[in-house]
Amino acid sequence: MSGDGDNGGGIGGAADDESRGDALRDRASRDGESRGDESRGDESRGDESKGGADRAPAAEAVTVAEAVTVTEAGTGAEAATGTAARLQKLFEGHRLTPTQRRIAHCMVRRAADAPFLSSVELAELAGVSQPSVTRFAVALGFDGYPALRRHLREVAPAEKPGDTGSYNEYQQAVQAEIDNLRHLAAALADPSPVIEAGRLFAASRPLPVLGLRAATAQAAGFTYFARKVHPDVRLLDEGGTMLADRVDAAVRAGASALLCFALPRHPREVVDALEYARTAGLTVVTVADSVFAPVAHHTDLLLPAAVGTGLAFDTACAPMLLGRVLLEAMCDALPDAQARLEEFDAKAAARGLFVE
Repeated sequence: MSGDGDNGGGIGGAADDESRGDALRDRASRDGESRGDESRGDESRGDESKGGADRAPAAEAVTVAEAVTVTEAGTGAEAATGTAARLQKLFEGHRLTPTQRRIAHCMVRRAADAPFLSSVELAELAGVSQPSVTRFAVALGFDGYPALRRHLREVAPAEKPGDTGSYNEYQQAVQAEIDNLRHLAAALADPSPVIEAGRLFAASRPLPVLGLRAATAQAAGFTYFARKVHPDVRLLDEGGTMLADRVDAAVRAGASALLCFALPRHPREVVDALEYARTAGLTVVTVADSVFAPVAHHTDLLLPAAVGTGLAFDTACAPMLLGRVLLEAMCDALPDAQARLEEFDAKAAARGLFVE
């Protein structure tokens, strides 16, 4: 579908000062495990406190993968994508604590490396304690972390795909984003969740779009283009006490759905706003970095798109692209979308709006 060609709205990976920066690099595989892997004693809750500010807020355990299950890639697809899908299925059906969800989230993001990480490496990457990794493995039904890792090696390729050991840190970050996009492509093999989201957006008049802090660029980009085809799109990009008022105003005007972009670090205001929006009767569709994100429990339809964590500030190419896919799905559900675009192009040409 043709548009005005303007690339407005901001690209993914805005350098938000709160964005989590995981600058840890890939490490060499280590077969030797620490004795702590075999320990399953009752450690104090202080073991859970490592990486405090970056951890999801303490809450009751919830069932993993309540929303969207990643579709496994077919034969010949990238090994990392298939491993991520198998990890997702492994975690489904288990009730995990917030700390355990954090570990699961880390393993999905680092799917290609997961079968080769020691418990110490995984704990460091996830920002938790080593005993927490052991308890996580036990929660999944294994005797300990070594048993979990053996299982992953049995169901995953014997060698890491695409050795990037010779890449510098910038190349590694780009390669990680390429892997995230492959993962997204595999998930879109089942387009029904995106089609459903597009239908919800087209029917909602107005359509509120929420994105705070690191997710502001994604929400603004979606809103910029959506306004060309949708009669009333409202950007909610500021928190504070007015946020609930703006949700109420949208509901009074006839809104039936809300789109949220939720990226790490997840502001508490976003979680509270989604809970409030659902109470107000809105159907919440969320683009998040993972099905383990804190917003998952307050979302009716969750669409995961991983972020890159190889640089000081997270990169969000996959969430941005998923936002464009949702725009396309919404256009398909709006019978007058093409006519609106053609009208805009005609007016833009008459005004000399763009330099050709």
